Amino acid sequence: MADTFKFRIDHHGSLVRPPELLPSASREVQDAAIAEAVRRQRRLSLTVVTDGHFRRADLHSAVLDVVHGLDDGVLKADRSLVADDTAAIAAQTQVPAKATLPSPAWIAARTFRPGGPWASARELGEALALLIRDEIEAVISRGVRLIQIDNHGYGEGLYSSAGLSFTDAVAVDTLAVSVADKPFDVRIGLCPLTRVGADFDAERLFTSIPVDRWILPYDTGAPAETELLRAVPTDRDVCLGIVDPRVPQLEDVDTVMDRMDAVAAIRDLEDVAISPSSGFADVAARPLLGVEDQWRKLIHVETFARMCWGNEL
Repeated sequence: MADTFKFRIDHHGSLVRPPELLPSASREVQDAAIAEAVRRQRRLSLTVVTDGHFRRADLHSAVLDVVHGLDDGVLKADRSLVADDTAAIAAQTQVPAKATLPSPAWIAARTFRPGGPWASARELGEALALLIRDEIEAVISRGVRLIQIDNHGYGEGLYSSAGLSFTDAVAVDTLAVSVADKPFDVRIGLCPLTRVGADFDAERLFTSIPVDRWILPYDTGAPAETELLRAVPTDRDVCLGIVDPRVPQLEDVDTVMDRMDAVAAIRDLEDVAISPSSGFADVAARPLLGVEDQWRKLIHVETFARMCWGNEL
């Protein structure tokens, strides 16, 4: 699947909020903080930039802060979920902007309540999937070429206790990412987990949902991480989270490069990207690192990319 649209140095999207970015911060303060985050990303050799999710409290806020009707059965968005914000950062840089959205299955599993207007969690999920798919189409129409869908529920065993089966979740997320006439240079990726732990049918998941890229953890050296990588079909890209965003210490270079050598024995590196294994602050109030530690981790990812691919990034 090698082509010129590799987005090889990636990150999940969320960044540590600077001290001035309080929950009550004005739009002007948010704009200034986002502009500075974009500037710092440009100084790296990242192949995408984001707004750090600085306007969101957490991963699912992109939907729950904007979409109404979960309680009355008629979903309606007050404004774009992420398209306008992503287009705004795209105007600040020549580096491609990246959009991140929560999956509709993940939102449905967390919000469905029996006895409400939705007959089942799957019915709610399908309604959300249509809304998310419209947003993906809007993002693409604004020139964005990399979109990440987050559904950590696959790795957390979420669905058995939420009235949404694994089959239902796959069907819902498939509906959301099945974009008609998607441009050839657009990549839609899905992150099903940030830590290996739960037992799920990875091969079935990876072959059922028609995304271009799977975003997987690869920062511990656990055999289960390699097994996940082996399960990804050869016609899909894979983005591997090779550094841990939870600890400030930088990973040992030889250890990571040994792991990348193992990747090369399984996959064509032309179809591989690298990143931290999760966002740095998927919940704004609970950052995993300090601001400067975060930037050192991103520089570390860039260093590994240059060791793997040279200047052909």
